Amino acid sequence: MAPHPRDLAVAALTAADLAHVVALVAWPDPEAGRLPDGRPAAVLVADHGGRARLDEQHPDGQVLTGRNPLASTDPLAFLPYEQEVADPSPDHERNAYPLPWLRLSSFFADRRSPDVAIVHTAGHYFPEVGGHRGEHGSLDVIQSRAPLLLSGAGVTARGRLATHARLVDVMPTLAHAAGVPAAHLAGLDGRGLDDLVEPGATHVIGLLWDGGHPGSLLDLAERGELPAVARLLARGCALEGGAVAEFPSLTLVNHTSALTGVGPGRHGVVGNVYWDRDEERRVVPNDASTWHRTAELYRPGVETLFEVVAAARPGARTASVNEMTDRGAWASTFGLVRAGLESGAAHAGDPGTPESRDFVSVVRRLLPDPLVSPFVTTRRCLEDDDYAFYSAIDLLGLATMSGLFSAPADEVPAVAWWSQYTTDAGHHAGGPRSGIATDALRDCDRRLGAFLDQLDSRGLLEDSFILLTADHGFEAADPAVRGMWTDALAAALDPLGVGWRDEGPGFLYLDT
Repeated sequence: MAPHPRDLAVAALTAADLAHVVALVAWPDPEAGRLPDGRPAAVLVADHGGRARLDEQHPDGQVLTGRNPLASTDPLAFLPYEQEVADPSPDHERNAYPLPWLRLSSFFADRRSPDVAIVHTAGHYFPEVGGHRGEHGSLDVIQSRAPLLLSGAGVTARGRLATHARLVDVMPTLAHAAGVPAAHLAGLDGRGLDDLVEPGATHVIGLLWDGGHPGSLLDLAERGELPAVARLLARGCALEGGAVAEFPSLTLVNHTSALTGVGPGRHGVVGNVYWDRDEERRVVPNDASTWHRTAELYRPGVETLFEVVAAARPGARTASVNEMTDRGAWASTFGLVRAGLESGAAHAGDPGTPESRDFVSVVRRLLPDPLVSPFVTTRRCLEDDDYAFYSAIDLLGLATMSGLFSAPADEVPAVAWWSQYTTDAGHHAGGPRSGIATDALRDCDRRLGAFLDQLDSRGLLEDSFILLTADHGFEAADPAVRGMWTDALAAALDPLGVGWRDEGPGFLYLDT
């Protein structure tokens, strides 16, 4: 019998001559079936030296042939931070891949997921197809590690804790702090960190610094270069292992996971770009012209933080500032965008179209000018257009948060979420510890400091619980680690007439 195209693809991708760009590949075990919740009963992983099977009894992998492709699954690998600095973007054999069964089984639960997931090596540089000097998306520990700081009212621990959580723990933790009963949070993938946070805060505030590298963030705070983060730490704790992002460690996947408490196999946003088999179309959720439509992609039964709070605390005001996962919020930045589009004031179009570019141009003209703000390193805006764009968005976010918390006391949101994005632009441009990435962290800190000053001046800070996180980590790509797997897939599959598409890149869909 002829080999299955999937097996041919796996063999091509795990060839030794691609080991510098392909760390490993993963796919559902076709012989294992599905669990009652829709997840595959087992997931297979392979690299050029071996193959292993992951399941509930073997979450770190049972070797089938050769060696285990997952040499380490330690969520605390490369800690303390000095170890990461000394071994940046490590080779696959020295790398760690935390919580692989939980993350991969969730990812492959949805029909939108690919037949095979291709995990880039930490140093892979692929600018020809959208790669940057700083990268994320991998299953590996550094690209998957987001910061997690808990501060203020109700926090029972102090200092740096040698432990980790998951990004899906963010939503239930915020809901718990806001007084949502545990019964309203049953069935989530994440758990509320009730061992570290007690309910009862008057105001619950979630902060996300997109791509905010946790090691740099904590190191700079301790050095006095991020005084606002240091203020948070002085009134709370930070998990040294941070929050492990869902796979893939990409933006829209993990914004949605953080604010719904479930992984991509349940909420349905499986990537920044993917192929929808049922609708037979390419979907690009992570685009300025589509951010406001994220909720249209959710699978049935998904609830956001704002919906859970509204159900448990009718009348409580909630706010979602510059955040795509906003469904159910009383006040929402993207709610205003949707209202404007519905009125006919503008047309968003599809990603990459002239209409979409026109829409983004209109948005940019409405944003604050980052070149005249004391909260922006202006020379970085002149060096990098994304830095300028996201700095303007973050200034709008600060103004929005300031307005919301300037309201009369009985109108201030009980639960608010504010996402900043300059950190992602800076880390993409230069990678962790680069000058532009460090300036991005400093800019976000200045904006946070202004907001904390406002809370303090109004007497609101003492009664506020604040959680700071990100959607993923970052690693520096190595310009010497170049190449793609496209030719190898074409050689293996095209002679058989098998249709295939590689989205991302790294999501391999096969027409079988």
